[in-house]
Amino acid sequence: MPQDPIEAGTWQRSGDLVFRQYYLGCLSQASYLVGDRGTGCAVVVDPQRDVGQYLTDAAAEGLRIERVLETHVHADFLSGHLELAAATGAPISYGAGADVEFPIEPLPDGRTLSLGSVVLEVLHTPGHTPESICLLVRESAGAPPWGVLTGDTLFIGDVGRPDLLGGAGWSADALGRALYRSTRRLLELPDATRVFPAHGAGSACGKNLSTETSSTIGEQRRTNYALAPMPEDAFVAAVTEGQSVPPGYFAHTSHRNREAHPVLDESVPVPALSPAEADAAVAAGALLLDTRDPQDFAAGHLPGSINVGLGGRFAEVVGQLVDAETGLVLVGDEGTAGEARNRLARIGFDRVLGFLDGGVPAVPPARLRSAGRITADRLAGLGPHTQVVDVRGPGEIAGSGLVPGARPVPMPALVARLGELSPDAPTVVYCAGGYRSSAAASLLRSRGFARVDDLLGGFGAWAAGERPVELPAAGPAAPQPAGT
Repeated sequence: MPQDPIEAGTWQRSGDLVFRQYYLGCLSQASYLVGDRGTGCAVVVDPQRDVGQYLTDAAAEGLRIERVLETHVHADFLSGHLELAAATGAPISYGAGADVEFPIEPLPDGRTLSLGSVVLEVLHTPGHTPESICLLVRESAGAPPWGVLTGDTLFIGDVGRPDLLGGAGWSADALGRALYRSTRRLLELPDATRVFPAHGAGSACGKNLSTETSSTIGEQRRTNYALAPMPEDAFVAAVTEGQSVPPGYFAHTSHRNREAHPVLDESVPVPALSPAEADAAVAAGALLLDTRDPQDFAAGHLPGSINVGLGGRFAEVVGQLVDAETGLVLVGDEGTAGEARNRLARIGFDRVLGFLDGGVPAVPPARLRSAGRITADRLAGLGPHTQVVDVRGPGEIAGSGLVPGARPVPMPALVARLGELSPDAPTVVYCAGGYRSSAAASLLRSRGFARVDDLLGGFGAWAAGERPVELPAAGPAAPQPAGT
């Protein structure tokens, strides 16, 4: 019988089973609390780094977190396994073969974990990474699977990309073939088995992820392109072509997830810095990270600032533009420094030196600079001497086209490809809606580009005026949801 989708953040209770999915929209990341009401024993799977919500919810449900389970070594966020272990004393478990620098209890294929009546079964499902596992959840021993936590092996609408470990000696072809076998193993589960992945739409860990956060094996069998009947070679070709450029911070975060790094205390205040102290930090190599809305940033900001607003995919965009070892001085609205620090910590960016006390109003107006934001009508009237840069992903461009003459440079590749752009030419940057373009334009200004504007309303504003659109060059493109 088909199962209704389970809304993220709601409690599910069936017999002794207690289950909750936590969905972190700004990183498209899902984590899980699974417990047994009879014994009070619980586990947390793939936790985000700020772990207070798991502790609070477990206590409210009368549960004890007795194990932290990781479906694999993550690259797109810094997991909270060390934080939860420090807070609860629970052991940390990965699939067999995980290479980490801290004590773990590895779980071989077929291992069962009894929480009481509720039983978890480990399925070794390599492909996205060599140590990847999925976790079957049964309401009692021998019962049909209630659900399966699929990590980055199986998403809603997609599978995990197998091409992120080339630098670690694993070829996309070899991992793709392992992924083929792993997904076919999941297809042996009953159609009614609920599917709970580690990521949803917007994640760079796949190319066609759905906005839904749960599904069933039967639904995925019918609708997921990667689960259609096909030979292994065809599967490998389908899941490796057209992948987006991985964000630069992935390598850093993957390494940090293997380390015995210091734990985050999300309640510690961020130090306040006077304007003089902030200036001294910048003189020593720190970067000003302005977390305000792009329009506020455009009205007045400190020279050299990079603008990544807290209202969007903040940590992800910072990770695309800023080196993880760079010290950061936050410039933002009052009361936002703690949120910004914690969100950066979620990707392992821990070098937040402090925040500018008083924010921009504490700075003499003569020190501030404005940023140009132009309308689509204005852009249409500019001549061919203007350098127009599209920072959307390939899938977004494939689905809509480009402003005629624009150069596509995906946001994750922008820093690496700055040499392709002329710092002396007047430049207009655009994305889908204006959030990423403000960040990209501010980066260009900080790197010495003399005249940089970004497009208000992004490509959406351009297309809304029935203006001409240039089709992208032919070739495979990764389908992905439009950003902001």
